[in-house]
Amino acid sequence: MEFFPYTEGYKDACLALFDANCPQYFAENERADYAQFLDPVPDGYRVGVINDAVTAAYGMRVDEMTARARIVWIMVAPSSAGSGVGTEMMNNAKSFAVEASAPVIDIAASHLSAPFFAKHGAVVLSETQDAW
Repeated sequence: MEFFPYTEGYKDACLALFDANCPQYFAENERADYAQFLDPVPDGYRVGVINDAVTAAYGMRVDEMTARARIVWIMVAPSSAGSGVGTEMMNNAKSFAVEASAPVIDIAASHLSAPFFAKHGAVVLSETQDAW
């Protein structure tokens, strides 16, 4: 898999990736928020491409005040689950954080995605029962 900076040309593929992850990982009403997020071509958003198909997408933001990174809008094609795509994406995100001198990556995860992040070293700091 190769990672590329997000450009407008990837918008439809990213929205299709979102749709493939809905409703299991995202609520349908979040699609408009995601589309709005993509419109200004967000800094730090990347797409993972295999054989010309967008298979993964995620964004990284760094808070200069706290030197903490944050993963935003992370998703993998369900057809790629278990293939190592997620691990490649997390390794790419960790490299980004190291290059940005951000020793911590914050993640907001659901109960469904938390086990994936735990495999990559995430630690639960807080939890909300019966909610996202």
